[in-house]
Amino acid sequence: MNFQLTEEHLMIQQAARDFAQNELKPGVIERDEHQKFPAEQVKKLGEWGFLGMMVDPKYGGAGLDAISYVLVMEELSKIDASVSVVVSVNNSLVCYGLELYGSEEQKQKYLVPLAKGEIIGAFCLSEPEAGSDATSQRTTAIDMGDHYLLNGTKNWITSGNSASVYLVIAQTDVAKGHKGINAFIVEKGMPGFTVGPKENKLGIRGSDTHSLMFTDVKVPKENRIGEDGFGFKFAMKTLEGGRIGIASQALGIASGAYELAVQYSKERKAFGKPICDHQAIQFKLADMATEIEAARMLCLKAAWLKDNHQPYAQASAMAKLFASEVAMKTTVEAVQVHGGYGYVKEYHVERLMRDAKITQIYEGTSEIQKIVISREVLK
Repeated sequence: MNFQLTEEHLMIQQAARDFAQNELKPGVIERDEHQKFPAEQVKKLGEWGFLGMMVDPKYGGAGLDAISYVLVMEELSKIDASVSVVVSVNNSLVCYGLELYGSEEQKQKYLVPLAKGEIIGAFCLSEPEAGSDATSQRTTAIDMGDHYLLNGTKNWITSGNSASVYLVIAQTDVAKGHKGINAFIVEKGMPGFTVGPKENKLGIRGSDTHSLMFTDVKVPKENRIGEDGFGFKFAMKTLEGGRIGIASQALGIASGAYELAVQYSKERKAFGKPICDHQAIQFKLADMATEIEAARMLCLKAAWLKDNHQPYAQASAMAKLFASEVAMKTTVEAVQVHGGYGYVKEYHVERLMRDAKITQIYEGTSEIQKIVISREVLK
């Protein structure tokens, strides 16, 4: 096995690191405080090619591999997870799903501007009673001949108000269960489509998370993705790749908190010497470093499997499960290393700790990842 990143990977990693330091870090505390969507930063990410990283260049993407995606997600998430979650959703849920399963007409109309970063997209699966249980869709799409009539509500939608294109999962035939579910492309501004108030969240407060309401929205037949009844499989296959993005986000949050803890431990003095010279702090840092490196290897393995067209459902679930737990543990310890200053916003670690929690929840809770892993193990 080769653990050495290529020269191209190193260049992409450095570009993402520079972007995070120069474009994301200034104002990140203010954006979090005021729940301000990072519109300017997201626009620049699109211009840099970060919103369609893995999309074929013929559709406006950068044509990069999943390993590059992991590297970029880690660097962005070290500084601002509210930005990186937009990158994650647009890349690994919206663009990935459209490129893999969309028709040529859908790709030309929607994928190209999404990959170029001219617009951003949203993935709409969760509902009040259908989050982890994706089979229990209450949103319905009734076949009316030349169009579907969409009714229902979607919850916890990332980029809910800022997106222009929405991939919506809905039930067309209840009697068929998961085989009666379809995926649709819905455009913002379609009559009957409304966006609810922004959620006031614990973390990733810059990301605009909303509920979406559909009341007799006419969705053209050509906006259905795949054959009739393909929606559930579309959602599950898309989420496999999505887990790599969230695992990488969790990795970045942990890595960012760890780097801040190391830096602070060298500056802060107690009992006449830097606290990094005290064994209690050294042990904390050693645990952080070890667990972060293990999480990084899981993320890169899942990405490598995806790049090499090998099954990666188990690997992505493992990466998401472990990295999210490492993110939570590491950020708590980073606050502890900072002591009282860790509780103060200007030192960043308290925000990273709040941001870390969501990585254990979205793209399927930790318990859901264990179900996915055990299902693969027991095959």
